[in-house]
Amino acid sequence: MYYYYLLDMFARVPIVESSLTQMADVKQSERTDVFNFVKKELEESIPLLEDAKSAENGEFYGRMTKAAAYFLMAKLALNAEVYTDNDWTDNVRPDGKNIKFTVDGQEMNCWEATVAYCDKVKACGYALNLGTNGFLSNFVVNNEGSKENIFVIPMDPSLYKARNMYLVRSRHYDVGKALGFGNGGWNGSTATIEAMNAFGYGSANPDPRLELTYYTGKVIVNGEEVINSDTGEPLEYKPMAVKLQFDKGDTNMKTAGARMYKYADDATATEDGQCPHNDWVLFRYSDVVLMRAEALVRNGQSGQADLDEVRNRVGASFAEATLDNLLKERLLELAWEGWRRQDLVRFGRFNDAITYRPKTEKYLQVFPIHANTLAVNKNLTQNPGYAK
Repeated sequence: MYYYYLLDMFARVPIVESSLTQMADVKQSERTDVFNFVKKELEESIPLLEDAKSAENGEFYGRMTKAAAYFLMAKLALNAEVYTDNDWTDNVRPDGKNIKFTVDGQEMNCWEATVAYCDKVKACGYALNLGTNGFLSNFVVNNEGSKENIFVIPMDPSLYKARNMYLVRSRHYDVGKALGFGNGGWNGSTATIEAMNAFGYGSANPDPRLELTYYTGKVIVNGEEVINSDTGEPLEYKPMAVKLQFDKGDTNMKTAGARMYKYADDATATEDGQCPHNDWVLFRYSDVVLMRAEALVRNGQSGQADLDEVRNRVGASFAEATLDNLLKERLLELAWEGWRRQDLVRFGRFNDAITYRPKTEKYLQVFPIHANTLAVNKNLTQNPGYAK
């Protein structure tokens, strides 16, 4: 799993399989080699993994199981055009229909393999949580056992001291105080203008997930309490007032931007709200459904039924299953879940200009190798573009 993340973020990394390997023997691998290594490791490991569910209390809670590995294989196949491209700075990628996987003894292209592994996840007993609170039920305070959550980071103030900083970073200072967290709000991360436009903020018919994902106006805690800011006025976030730099005295400075709502506030959290009971969701079944839809479309088939399944769950209107709409749907469904960079790279949109940021160079699709790492191993070279 960690090599999968390295493949995605850094591309050209050494493959080291033993703790006895000497630094002088650590060699850099091309991205395709890392892709093949991750693929081989997962394929060999899957038969040895348990069928248990990682998001349920028990022996395998928070541990790698078959479904989590199937999910990773689906991601690997879906992004195969990117991961087998050793030069991501040009405009040429391998064709996914020519990238082969073998699933249950049958050779498939990467899109067919994505569908096959998504189907395997479903066969493990995962499904969308339905009903009025189906979407938000994945992120409630005690979300263990959600039939939609495939792989989570277990969070518990008593049992696990790992901290979840994401909620704290997004909250206004006074939200943390209202929850009893002292300084439990950094007033930092906000949604982009592009995200607000995609959700239809300010329109007559915004996506139903807008208010399930973001605080976009006056802040209410525990169902009723309207939080007052340090000015004595009700605290009200202003989603479209986001700027890179505010002038001194700008009244929007502390309240600009929509903030995370998706994860329920846990009044029993410790460490100023940084240790809640909400498990942090890494892999979720709705992502599986959307991966399947995208792979079908890329393979010349219809992904409409899968897209409809995700949108119908929240009561969203019909949208045709085109690649553009599927990229947008992934933002609407999976905001704050850590997939946007990867999605934009796969769709060739990562370097596009957005509000306050001009178009960027293609080499920025992967992260640079840190100078300290390069310094201790002369066999390594910087990723293309960063050496300029």
